[in-house]
Order: sequence, then structure tokens, then C-alpha cells
Amino acid sequence: MARPAAGDVPGPTDTNLNLVTTYLEVPFKEKDEAKALGARWDAGERKWYVPEGTDVALFSAWLPVSTKTANSASVPTSQRAPSLESAGRDVALPKKGVTLSQLLASVAQAVAQSFRSGVWTIVEVVETRVRNGHVYLELSERSTDGSLLATARAIIWANIANRILPEFERATGASIAPGIKLLVRAKPNFKPQYGFSIEIDAIDPDYTLGDLEARKREIRSRLQQEGIFDANKKLPAPWDFNAILVIAPQEAAGLGDFRAEAKRLERFGVCRFVYASSRFQGEGAAREIRDALLNALADWDESGNASPDAVVIIRGGGAVNDLAWLNDYELAKTICCLRVPVLTGVGHERDSTIIDEVANTRFDTPSKVAAGIEQVIKRRVDESRVNFEFVTAHATRVGNAARVLLDKGFTAIQSGAIRQVGTARQTTSALIGELQLGANLTVRDAKHDAGTLMTDIEHKAYQLLAMAKRDVPSAFAGISGGAGNVVKTARALTTTRLEAIHDRTSLDVRRSKESIEQGLQSVALSAQHQIASARNRATAVFREVAGQGPEKTLGRGFAIVRDQRGQPVTSAADAKSMVELEIELRDGRVAVGVKQGW
Repeated sequence: MARPAAGDVPGPTDTNLNLVTTYLEVPFKEKDEAKALGARWDAGERKWYVPEGTDVALFSAWLPVSTKTANSASVPTSQRAPSLESAGRDVALPKKGVTLSQLLASVAQAVAQSFRSGVWTIVEVVETRVRNGHVYLELSERSTDGSLLATARAIIWANIANRILPEFERATGASIAPGIKLLVRAKPNFKPQYGFSIEIDAIDPDYTLGDLEARKREIRSRLQQEGIFDANKKLPAPWDFNAILVIAPQEAAGLGDFRAEAKRLERFGVCRFVYASSRFQGEGAAREIRDALLNALADWDESGNASPDAVVIIRGGGAVNDLAWLNDYELAKTICCLRVPVLTGVGHERDSTIIDEVANTRFDTPSKVAAGIEQVIKRRVDESRVNFEFVTAHATRVGNAARVLLDKGFTAIQSGAIRQVGTARQTTSALIGELQLGANLTVRDAKHDAGTLMTDIEHKAYQLLAMAKRDVPSAFAGISGGAGNVVKTARALTTTRLEAIHDRTSLDVRRSKESIEQGLQSVALSAQHQIASARNRATAVFREVAGQGPEKTLGRGFAIVRDQRGQPVTSAADAKSMVELEIELRDGRVAVGVKQGW
């Protein structure tokens, strides 16, 4: 319906005051505007009307044609309200001025005539409130440097909100919240009582999705240009987990799911978790996450502990724009430059943020991060069990082979020692026999030489005696003395030779004994060295086998199930067929019964 121009609005004269009930023709979409001007609803007639004592001119846009004509005819030109232009010139004249309500009513009509339909407008939501189903918004526009360019209040009426908001949330996964950018169909509206506002009756979801994706695309491009986009992703995934740093919102539902799984690993001493909390949405959330992460790593280094095996960043599900706070360049760059693998579990399977793209490993939810960690630990345990069984079997084979070699070596050493002793005895007996024979020959030769010498001496003595008998008796004394000297000399020479023969024989016998003893000691020492070396090798093998025992694995919270014969049970099917089992734990064994039918 066409509305009068601002200059055609009648003034508040007595002839314009409504003294009877005047019904209006108000379209449904304009009911709030008419109500704001003072119109009332007649439930019986199901029409809006102008209350008595109210200026009918304010509702000229909705007056029936007959009523408009009558009112126009009854109001003299001199008594009508001046236009906005003339009102501005005459505002200083009290008798010719307009009331504030008339001025604002003219503004309202001017705005309504200028914007008969909505205009697609780009806005950023600053604040949201919901009251009686109506959604009240504070909107703004900022320049690239953050300067405020414009602000306005907006409203989405309840009946429209119930229609467009579910469609928007379904299409984008986002909700109307501070920080989100929207392309809305906005109709400016001005009410004298409430001032200027915007009525929103449509939202384009494609623009919001495009804005969120454009923000991620810009961050992705910057990181790729700097050559660090996939730096964290290229780090080798943790081979095992012993200590993990967790960054999450405090008391969040997603953190509760993660912590429930983590506590089970901590209870058995498998892995240690250190938690640092931060806001994950709202202005400045990305900076707080970055600060919490860097501060926690700095504290970790100062504690003297080895770096964590991984950093986990988690939060539960939420609207797309709630997660959009994580699409921050500085936060993503920090993750890229970390020398520790980062695991993320943000939102749900359909959610994706820039920190998911740059992280070493991305999981759909926080609980799946915990499950992934547990799977890696279980994989290592299974590998350790297989390796332990392999090492045990190999050690058993090596031990058996070593035992056989040791037995063979000991037997060979024993046989060699016996042979060496036998050979030494034979050699010693031969040497002793040779020494005895040599001694006997030497004694015999000495005796023969002594006999020959005595014969010579006696012969010479007889000759000398004969010569002495022939000589003058006076020479007898000299001859007797010379003969005594000769006999004495012969005897001394014989004695000396016998002693030399005896000493030489004793020395040879002693040297032979010493050689035999040294040979026996060398044989014994060699045999002892070989036996000790074999014993040391066997001890090392047994120590290596014992060092790889199941106690370490049992200390990590695992158990060995054995049957009544003490053999390991490795399958549930075998366990069900038995009546009683024995479970070996870290500090002992427990006998248990098997409940049939499970």
C-alpha cells in the first residue's frame, strides 16, 4: 500500500484526534510497525484500530480509502503539519514547530517509503539475545584494520526466526553468534518510540560458508608460502606413548570423555598425561590456546623431564562458527613449528579446522584421540609380547646349543687334559729313566776311571818304590812324602769328579721335575681358563634370558593366563573349555574358576 510523503503528515490538531473507533488495513508483515505507533488489536473484528484520542494521521498508511478522503477534507491546509524541510526552518518558532513524535513519524514514513523491501547486506554479529522467540542482534562493520565503520540494531521476528534459522544452521552447521559474518536481507525500520533498527527476513548460508572457507584458505596459503604448512605432519608419528601434554577447555564434555580413557592408562602406569586449559571460542581464544601450549611446554622443559611424546589439542562438538575461532594464523603457525607431533580431536567427524589440517594426526573426536593412543600402546605391547616369545624361544635354543657346546668343550678339555697329563707322565718317566741311565753310566765311568787311575797310581807307586829301594835310603822319606801327595791328589780328584757327577745328576733331575710341574700347571691353567670362559658365556646367555622375563610386561598392568599344567593360554576358546585357570600378575599368581556358558 502506498504511504504518504513525509510532508503530507497532518499535525496534531483537534480535528485529527480520533473520537471513534477507526479500523486499519494493516498487512501482517507491518503489524509490528502499526503496533509501535499505538495501534491496538480487536480480537472480535480481527483488525487493528486507532484508539480514541490518538492522532489518526500517524496511521494514514493503513487507513481505508474512505477514511483518508474524509480526514483530508476535514483538515484545513493552514492547520496541517509542515514538511520536514519547512519544519527544520521553523523549529525556532514555538507556535509553528512540530512535536518530536511528528518529526520521528515523518522519518519513519521516509524510511518506509525508501526501503519498501529488504536489501541484501553484509554484516558481522557483535551480540545476540533471544526474548519471547524474537532474536535481537547488534551488528557492525569494520575496516580491514579493525576500525568501526557502522553499527545497528536488528531483529528477527519469532515467526521468521523459526523458519530461517533452522535452515541456516542445517546448511552451514553454524549458529548465529558473536563474530560470525552474514549476508542478510535487511529492511531498515524507524519507530518513534524505539529509534532505528533493521528487520531481517532472510540469510544466505552460502556467503557464511564462503567466508569461513576463505579465512581458512588465506591461512593455508600463507603457511604454504612460508614452507611450513606440513612441517608438523612430516614428523614421525610417536612409536609409543609415555608422556602426553593435553590442551583442552576446562571441564568440557569432550575433555571428560578423553580423561575417562586416559585415567585407565595412568592407573596402570602405562602413560602420563599433563593437562593445560584454555578458552576455545570467543575473541582472543586462539591467542590463549597458543599461550597455554607454549607455557606448558616451557614448564615441561624446566622440570628436566624429556619432551612429551605428543601434544593433544581437543574440544567437543559445537557450531561451525564456534570452531571457527580455531582458524587462526598464529595458532596454526605455532603448531607447524613445534618439534613435537600434535594430535587433534576437535568437534565431530564433519568438522574441520585449520589446526586439523596442519596437525601431525587428526582424529574425529576427543574420545577417538584417546582410542588412537591406546591402540598404539596396545600395538607396542603385542609386538613386545611377540618379541619376548621370540627372544625366549631363541634364548632357549641358544642356551641349549651353548649347553651342548659347553658339554662338548668340557669333554674335549677334560680329554685333552687327561691326554696332556698322560703324555707328561710318559715324558717324565722317560726323562727320569734317561737321567737314571745317564747317572749310572756316569758313575760307572767314574768308577772305571778311578780304578784305572788307582792302577796307574799303584804302578807308579811300585816303580817309585822300587826306585826308592834302589836309591839311597835317605831318599826314602822324600819318596814316601811324594807318594802320599800323589795319593792324596788322586783321591781329591776322584772325590771332586764324583761330586760334580752327583750335582749334575741332581740338577738335571730337579730341572726335569720343574719342567714337568710347569707343564702340568700350564695344562691345568689352560683348562681352567677354557672352563671359566665357557661358564661366563653360559652365564651371560642365562642372564640375557632371565633379563627378558615377563616381569617387565607384568609390571605394566598385563597378566599371563596359564592352564593347570602351567602352559600359557592364548585364546578365549581354549579358556572356555577349561574348569580352572591360573593368572600370573606382577606380584604373584591367582587361581580362578571358569564360568561356563559365557
